[in-house]
Amino acid sequence: MTSPPDPAALLRSRPYLALLALAAIIGVPISAVAFGFLALVSKLQQWIFTDLPKGLGFHGTPLWWPLPALALAGLLVALTLRYLPGTGGHSPADGLQAGGPPPVPIDLPGVALAALATLSLGAVLGPEAPLIALGGGLGACAVHLARKDAPPQVATMLAAAGSFTAISTLFGSPLLGAFLLMEAAGIGGAMLGLVLVPGLLAAGIGSLIFIGLGHWTGLGAFSLAIPGLPQLGTLTVGEFGWALVIGLAAAVLGSAIRWLALLLRPHVERRILLATPIAGLAVAGLAIAYAAGTGKGFSDVLFSGQSALGPLLVHSASYTAGALLLLLVCKAAAYAVSMSGFRGGPVFPAMFAGAIGGLALSHLPGLPPIAGAAMGIGAMCAVMLRLPMTSVLLATVLLTSDGLAVMPVVIVAVVVAYVASAWISPAPAKKGTGSVPGVPVPARQDGANEPEDREDKADQAEDPVPLAEGHDGQGGYQN
Repeated sequence: MTSPPDPAALLRSRPYLALLALAAIIGVPISAVAFGFLALVSKLQQWIFTDLPKGLGFHGTPLWWPLPALALAGLLVALTLRYLPGTGGHSPADGLQAGGPPPVPIDLPGVALAALATLSLGAVLGPEAPLIALGGGLGACAVHLARKDAPPQVATMLAAAGSFTAISTLFGSPLLGAFLLMEAAGIGGAMLGLVLVPGLLAAGIGSLIFIGLGHWTGLGAFSLAIPGLPQLGTLTVGEFGWALVIGLAAAVLGSAIRWLALLLRPHVERRILLATPIAGLAVAGLAIAYAAGTGKGFSDVLFSGQSALGPLLVHSASYTAGALLLLLVCKAAAYAVSMSGFRGGPVFPAMFAGAIGGLALSHLPGLPPIAGAAMGIGAMCAVMLRLPMTSVLLATVLLTSDGLAVMPVVIVAVVVAYVASAWISPAPAKKGTGSVPGVPVPARQDGANEPEDREDKADQAEDPVPLAEGHDGQGGYQN
């Protein structure tokens, strides 16, 4: 029997200091890649939906414009999933996944191309999942380039640091990125600090590079916080009652969105080259229906909501209750359809849908708009992500100074939504990546190569190896 490694001893070891130095180094290029990816998505969206229609002679973007854009998005994503390795990353219908083996280098082009087609052409998904995959894959690649015989544990920790860096640059907060990855990956125990510290270091240095690139290029840097919101007053008993209502409503709506996405996904995957463009046309039709019914722009329904969330909260008074309800229905349906076949992250659409619901309920007595939006954001994120602590932080960081004032009711809404959704739609027993017919799934992914998995389990039963350690093949263990 060998005792488990001592975290304090590992923290004082020279190999761990070398690991920290490597984490600091990889934070620079990964943050630059994340910045370039987000900037490219923004430029493509601007060109496809604004510049190209004007260049073709239209006075504005035609109402029908999303139809060819989303059909093309579906075709490009389907071709990527069918013919490139890696299935384009995880299926967003399975939620936000982290903590598993990072993508191998051959998978990264498929992840990037599927995400670019999804995000730039209007599907209702966000960039966070592709950034986690790209950051993790690049971190693992950096380890193998530096030392090909590096232990698997080193590659795993540097991959986590790469994901940490990429997601922190997106949210503008290394601490928020830490909570998200810690909760999503289920990291805990005495080894928690050893795993998070390299990621914190890489994310901190990467954030400086990200901000510097924003100033140098003139493109700016994304910040989750939204300034200029109306000031909140003192919380009332009525607002705590609204927290219960919003939590229950988010549990029902979020469970319905996930149910629809999981219902559609096998049908889309079965005829991927035909069904994915049809799914894109359905998303476009929902956006057109909303624009025709309200006179608002179809961009409220399209895209992740990352850039539209601030204007929605600041100018919420310009939306009637009927417009908000129609927007909620169309956005939720487009979100579910997008998750069934496209590739991206579920965070920002969940935030946007939750904000819409809270603003719609604020037309009833006793609920201020910003408080309602904050509770809706937290509750919907708790249902769609199944990460309650991260959901509270997302809602409070978004509101800057008002976030602390509204945090108690956000916590109530998040807890109610999280527990109620567990009763309505229990979590699946195993997370999957979403298989695609005709695309070989690597042995490292869930649900593939069952005979090999059974053989691995048998080997593990005969010679168990702790997850935090590596077997040296000679009867001992290597940390």
